[in-house]
Amino acid sequence: MNEHIIPPRSGLHILLEKGRKLQIIDLEGRQVVDFFAVSAADSREFLSSGVTMDCNESLNATTGDRLFTSRYNPMFTITADTVGVHDLLHPCCRTEMYDFFYGNGEGHPNCLDNINGRMEEQGLPLQALIRPFNIFMNTRIEPDGRIRVLTPASGPGDLIELQALMDVHIFLATCSVSESECNGGRCTPVKAVVI
Repeated sequence: MNEHIIPPRSGLHILLEKGRKLQIIDLEGRQVVDFFAVSAADSREFLSSGVTMDCNESLNATTGDRLFTSRYNPMFTITADTVGVHDLLHPCCRTEMYDFFYGNGEGHPNCLDNINGRMEEQGLPLQALIRPFNIFMNTRIEPDGRIRVLTPASGPGDLIELQALMDVHIFLATCSVSESECNGGRCTPVKAVVI
């Protein structure tokens, strides 16, 4: 077993072999984790939230569902999930997003930079836009089509567990948004455990 603590507003890289499992544990509750992955065999094949929604015919993913790549290949199976509420719609937060919504983008930690920083360390190509699997993010679609981000439903110790269906580079970022209810108004650490 290999454990990592991901501090608030930071990122982590994990190389996960096919068949191994990764648990992501919310230590204090209400902390979103941006989850992105690329195939270890070909970095041009990556986790796709859009393909995952298409294949699962759902806007959400939970226990028993699979996460798919840009080439429609299954990449992960969700083997445990104590929350059941996650987001496949939103892109990683980034400087421009903080400017647009809050006027404070310059120098603000963000998930796009945190994931790209870990990708650069692995010699992998940087991504201009990442639409991750936003673990624990609580997004509601209203009847009129408007999207609302609510406080995550996760509490201390809640987790999601994913089993790799191929060798993958995984990139995790503890979401940096404290300006809204996305992380309950504050950013906290999470634990990642390789089994």
